[in-house]
Amino acid sequence: MTKRELVLRITEETGIPQQDVYAVIQKTLDYITEALVAGDHIEFRDFGVFEIHKRRPRIGRNPKKPDQVVRIPARKVVKFKAGKRMKELVLASGK
Repeated sequence: MTKRELVLRITEETGIPQQDVYAVIQKTLDYITEALVAGDHIEFRDFGVFEIHKRRPRIGRNPKKPDQVVRIPARKVVKFKAGKRMKELVLASGK
């Protein structure tokens, strides 16, 4: 599902104008991004948690040239852990 599809679906169900729905969704995403940049974690009960994790530097290999060593630097990544309700619904759907 794209942001546009989400906007259209919410508009159809609520009658709120598309521009207003888009503005709220965009602001929500902006605030989530700001919080992650600041090092905070974002928790939506029953939906899930977004957190920043630090990956340590490591050594990798080029699959086309296995003898060639590639140094992979430390970096930050965003992790998402699904909440209880989401897990239950996704597992129950069987897809």
